[in-house]
Amino acid sequence: MDLRGIGSPDNLFAATVQQPSQLESLANNALKQGIDLYMRQDYKAAITEFKRSVGLSPYSTHAVDAANYMAQAYLSIDDTGGAIKAYQTAIRLDPMRDDSHVNLGNLYFSRERYQEATEEYEKAVTLNPSSGNYFALGQAYMKTGRYSDAELQFDQVLRMEPDRPNGNFGLGLNYSKQGRYDEAIGQFQKAISKDHHFYDAYAELGYAYADSGKMDEAQRQVDLLNLVDPELSGSLSSYMHKVAPPKFAIAYSTDFGYSMPMKTSLTALDIYLENADASKTFTMKFQFDKQISRETVENRFNWQIKRSTASGAGQAYNFGFPISDTEVTLSPFPDQVIYDSDSRTAKVHFMIQQNATADGTIDPSHIEFKFTGKDIYGNSMDDKFDQFIGFSGVA
Repeated sequence: MDLRGIGSPDNLFAATVQQPSQLESLANNALKQGIDLYMRQDYKAAITEFKRSVGLSPYSTHAVDAANYMAQAYLSIDDTGGAIKAYQTAIRLDPMRDDSHVNLGNLYFSRERYQEATEEYEKAVTLNPSSGNYFALGQAYMKTGRYSDAELQFDQVLRMEPDRPNGNFGLGLNYSKQGRYDEAIGQFQKAISKDHHFYDAYAELGYAYADSGKMDEAQRQVDLLNLVDPELSGSLSSYMHKVAPPKFAIAYSTDFGYSMPMKTSLTALDIYLENADASKTFTMKFQFDKQISRETVENRFNWQIKRSTASGAGQAYNFGFPISDTEVTLSPFPDQVIYDSDSRTAKVHFMIQQNATADGTIDPSHIEFKFTGKDIYGNSMDDKFDQFIGFSGVA
């Protein structure tokens, strides 16, 4: 600083205090310039100005804002490391501002660095025990498996804001994460009762219904959301399809008369079977309602072929009447299964063999085909729709 020409001690003091004021003015101008560049999406140039603003006057009231803007600019160019350092700078400049800890915690959370997010949210709660900070901390605890601690945070939110839905919503998320779906459903319903336009709660309610197997209830949420938030509706619908247990949609055959009556002669199935001990391969086709794991569907030991033992009216093999000596027995497993993923159809090839006296009979309409495999998401077959009997259809 040039002291020439200052003269009196009073002038010297005025010049000394003027420099910080000038630096702060320059810092504010750099901040404004950085914001203008940011709005024009010139993020790298904006970062340079924000850095200059912080460097010129690190103790000014706007230095933290400049650091936070700098972090946003880094995020706009996908530089997570730069953004983290910028938020850390904001915290170093003023460690008592909880919003800086929340900003850094949110960044860690979005990058699935949940333990680091937890530490920042804990600091934010200490500095400012607001309902928003408690909610953020509860979410971080939930992500790290600290469900009891998460519940305490959401309970605190509920006590602070009993008329708002956030506490119930957080509790619902926490219960869903633990598989406590009935409790989760109750909390989401309470959240909705407090805010009928809280559409995220409707979506999470639908997820909880789907996870608990209540697909009809989940579909009601899909239909409701489709009127007000198609994006949430579509996401929920996709999730339902993913978690729903697979089913047989239809079953049919072009060469096996699965609807023929009891005591059907094997020769009625195929004239080739008129010869003693002759064998013939037949095919049943099963179409699924969703994509099935090729590995499980083509594993023939995941299929069972047997005489029906169902107890419903007329559903038992031979209608429950004594089985004659001429009845042939099928192999319990198919010879081969081929899966067509485009049509979601499995071709099940199985053999029927004539007896030694060439008078074999069978009850085709009561041969049961059952599949115990999984879909591509690892879901087991719906046990209400995993078998087929010609007499009663898919069941």
